[in-house]
Amino acid sequence: MKDLSPIILFVYNRPNHTSKTLEALKLNTLASQSELFIFSDAAKNSSQIEDVNNVRDIISDVKGFKNVTVYNAEQNKGLATSVINGVTAIINKYEKVIVLEDDLVTSPHFLAYMNSCLESFELNNNIWSISGYSPELEIKNSYKHEVYLAPRGCSWGWATWKDRWATIDWNVEDYQRLKLDIRLRREFNKGGNDLAFMLGDQMAGRIDSWAIRWVYSQFKQSKYTVYPLKSLIMNNGMDFSGTHAPNTDKYTVTLNNYKPNIPTKIDMDSEILKSFRRFYNLNISGFLGVASRRIGIYKTLKKLRKKSKKVI
Repeated sequence: MKDLSPIILFVYNRPNHTSKTLEALKLNTLASQSELFIFSDAAKNSSQIEDVNNVRDIISDVKGFKNVTVYNAEQNKGLATSVINGVTAIINKYEKVIVLEDDLVTSPHFLAYMNSCLESFELNNNIWSISGYSPELEIKNSYKHEVYLAPRGCSWGWATWKDRWATIDWNVEDYQRLKLDIRLRREFNKGGNDLAFMLGDQMAGRIDSWAIRWVYSQFKQSKYTVYPLKSLIMNNGMDFSGTHAPNTDKYTVTLNNYKPNIPTKIDMDSEILKSFRRFYNLNISGFLGVASRRIGIYKTLKKLRKKSKKVI
């Protein structure tokens, strides 16, 4: 295997989640040989200062890696700016990155899988990124590989290369074309019909997402993401603790302790694509979430749901 990819971890104000993420990551077979860069965002307001400081205490003395570098922001940037700036800085130096956020628990073979894929698919210009997470899809036993392709990247434990990252249009200069072209939106939504809604919310300023812009650039270039058949990432942040994450069991998976075999050649499987699209298509709750954002009551409803969960 060539030089291992550096790992980037973005943290904010969740000390318990951050500890779990780091403990699981340290158990990876390649952790001690890997460089880790941690980006800590500053508190958005005074109510966040204590939790941010607690996180910074945790990341100030991380062991188990080849080298650990911590960047503590002096002012709050928000997740989107933190990711775009942080990934750009590291990928420009190392040519490739593996990226995590503070609510992701990894399998012990996550790093081995990601590094193997980065090496195997580096020269395959059809591949946009590598995902460590995979939803639990309906996949036929006749499918012969342990990874599959999908036309949509995933921000829960991912990796990519400098030449792909450098092509992203963060301003989405051609959004009006997508907005006015029904056929184009239909093509974009082959990865799930939530995509066009999310990009619309991004462009209207209702959300601040780096990931939907990343996925839209992937779509425009007709590239694919490599997914493991069984997930090597578990997200434990679907508990109202995050700024963006909802409270839902939809994305719950069993964390798998295995290293997928990486094929030398892989093609899109139409049946898997159908299953993938069905998983991400909005249900009634999802459409209500879209509607609530557009009439400006989403944050209020989220606070009420969070409060009701605490009462229960």
